[in-house]
Order: sequence, then C-alpha cells, then structure tokens
Amino acid sequence: MIEVKDLTFSYGKDKQALHGLDFSVKDGEIFGFLGPNGSGKSTTQKILTGILKGHGGMVTLFGEDIRNVHTRQFFQKIGVLFEFPYLYANLSAVDNLHYFASFYPENQRRDVEELLDELEFKKDFLRKPVSGYSKGMRQRVSMARALISSPKLLFLDEPTSGLDPTGAVLFRKIIEKERKKGTTVFLTTHNMFDADLLCDRVAFISNGNIVALDTPGNLKEKNSDRSIRIAYLHQGEKKERMIDAGELKAGIPFVYDELIGIHSQEPTLEDMFIQYTGRGLTSCGMVFSDC
Repeated sequence: MIEVKDLTFSYGKDKQALHGLDFSVKDGEIFGFLGPNGSGKSTTQKILTGILKGHGGMVTLFGEDIRNVHTRQFFQKIGVLFEFPYLYANLSAVDNLHYFASFYPENQRRDVEELLDELEFKKDFLRKPVSGYSKGMRQRVSMARALISSPKLLFLDEPTSGLDPTGAVLFRKIIEKERKKGTTVFLTTHNMFDADLLCDRVAFISNGNIVALDTPGNLKEKNSDRSIRIAYLHQGEKKERMIDAGELKAGIPFVYDELIGIHSQEPTLEDMFIQYTGRGLTSCGMVFSDC
C-alpha cells in the first residue's frame, strides 16, 4: 500500500527534516508513526498525502509514485483526519459533510446522517453552525469527513484528541471497523495507549530518522527484564517480592499464606518511546488536552 525508500526532505539550507527514511505499510494494516514534536512526523505525513512537494527518495501509494500522480481518482481513494479540524465554521455538520462529499463519486459516498449517528454525534447539533461545537464534537465531524468517501487509505493525525474516554473508545472501535473492511490506516499520535491498542506495527521517528520499527509487543518484549512482582500475605503481613519470570516454572519460590496478585513488569509503549527517542511525551497528546 505504502512504500517509502530513502525519503529525504529539507526546508532549506541546514534545515534537513528527514534523513533517508525506509518503511512500508501493508494492505489492511494499522501502522503507527510516532515521534516527538519536531521529529519529522508531520513532514512525512504531508509528503505521503501529496501536500508537501520536493522530497528526495521514493514514495509510492497504491503502487504509484506520489510525484507522478495528479488525478482526482487517485486522491479520492485517500481519507485524511487532520490534527486541527478543517471545517467551515458558519456551516453545520450536515452541510459541511455534504459539501466535502460532493468531491467524490456518488457510489463512493456514505450517508451523512448515518455516519454521524455511528460517531454518536448529538442530533440537536446536526444543523447548527460548527462555530458552536465543542472540540470533541468538531473531532467527530472531522472523522466523518475523513470517512465520507469510503477511503482505501486513511491518514489519522491525533484521532482521539479532545475526546472524553467514552469518545476515545468509540473512535478506536470505528478505526478497527474500518480496518476490517480492508482499509489501511496510517496513524500519527502522541497517545501511546491508542498506538498500543490499535497498531499492528509502530515506527519511532526522532530527529528525522526512524530509530525503531516493530510490533508494540515485540518492542516491549525485547526490552523487558522479565521481572514479575508478586503481592502476597504471610503470617498476617502483606508483602511484595520481585522475581525473574523463569523462576515461576517450578512454582512460587517462597513461603506464603495467600497470593494477592502477580504482575509482569513489562515496559509500556511509552517507556519504549522515551528509550528510543530520548524524549518524553508532551501534554498535547493527552485525551483532554486543548493544545
């Protein structure tokens, strides 16, 4: 679906943003592209969506070089959810979506109100101007805009930004539903919880270089110290002990009266992000952020 080889980009002399990226995204895959602010993440996505020109190396989508495609039919196969909603504030959700749907063939368009209903958009606001919407409501309309054309390739930039936990769960379910239809998803986010739950593979980018690329599970497993934390009761006293996972083969290697809990100390995807990029997450990736 996506092939990237030796991708470079510069914003001018001494402003090299990308330093020879190599990666591919398979058909029907959810691929996470994760990095700190200023790492080259947004630059890469803009090149892949045809917004940014002048790159070096090769980028192909649907088997076609992005430099050579200028047809409406090519871009009609792509849906994009931008980090910041691009909607007409004086129009309603319904009017916005009818307008954007008009750029696509009729047989490709989804029903506007059915799509908004799937996104649990408040019916009282369907025909009220976007200017009066909350950030979460605008995010729902933006997701509907990305999905209105039944895209084969979906670019999602911080899809759960501005949503409460219930809304974030709903969006994750919708992304999974799209994947089951065969849609390929390219996901950029600071939200490591989303990435861990959704992505088949993730790439970490730092300073214009890909520093790790694997499944979330493999990244965590390769960097795990295999330790297990056991909470237990012994002679009326609550205790905890750390052991190596291998020690459990022969059973619990100490005396106890009652086990309270056994927990693996596997690192999180956020731990891996910090380890590989050398930088922590900004608050702008959190669910309730207004950044």
